[in-house]
Amino acid sequence: MRYIVMFFFVCSTIAAYAQELFVVTEPASNVPAGSLSVRVGQSLIKNDIKDNYIYGLSPEVTWGINKSLMVRASSYFDNATNGMNLAGASAYAKYRFYSVDDLQSHFRMAAFGRYSWNKSAIHQESIDLMGKNSGFEVGLVATQLIKKLALSSNVSYGRALDNDGNDFPELYGRDAINYTFSAGRLMHPNRYKSYKQTNINAMIELVGQTITKNGRSYMDIVPAVQFIINSQARIDVAYQKELYGSVHRPIKGGVFLKLEYTFFNVTN
Repeated sequence: MRYIVMFFFVCSTIAAYAQELFVVTEPASNVPAGSLSVRVGQSLIKNDIKDNYIYGLSPEVTWGINKSLMVRASSYFDNATNGMNLAGASAYAKYRFYSVDDLQSHFRMAAFGRYSWNKSAIHQESIDLMGKNSGFEVGLVATQLIKKLALSSNVSYGRALDNDGNDFPELYGRDAINYTFSAGRLMHPNRYKSYKQTNINAMIELVGQTITKNGRSYMDIVPAVQFIINSQARIDVAYQKELYGSVHRPIKGGVFLKLEYTFFNVTN
């Protein structure tokens, strides 16, 4: 009887973890303690200025220090200039400070911060600390899981600094408020029989920003599908499109593919 109870507990834990792995936003939950996660993100986005497509590559490594704290190192490459070049890098940390767990639901809150370095020329008014701008960001995120449905939202303050070799334009506002809302649902399997079953999650995310200097803003929508294989490998496919915007952005959306693999109990 004890092993049967343990089996269903493990399955419910896997289901909860799978539903909270959003594509373009971070939930309040962390990667498992002692684990190392390796991710490679790829994007193909339209550049309205040059009327061409830019391919982006972003390798990342995430370490779950303990159940409350995780850190991540990311780098950003693109072919915006001649060939593939390193555009920037960032360091990210998230601390989960509140958690209420139930049998088939939980609520969690976390604080996060990011510091980014970038050397790209600045062509957009929007502030993007994951590949376009140097700067920092601090914020809060809350995530609610109810059976097969996960809801998550965050709000953050970001400030752009001068890029390496490229000054931030004086006409643009350096400060921004970022906000997101994400919803994901486990679509398959309907019932867990083994942790080796492939999970299929469907989700939709809203990603917005307001520049505090002039009040200009934008909102993007990101529908996505996600596959979790053997509870360790992850494949994300997403499409991002602007819903509305008054902020100057030559790049307003594209397609994304993310591949990730988690190594458990590496540092325990």
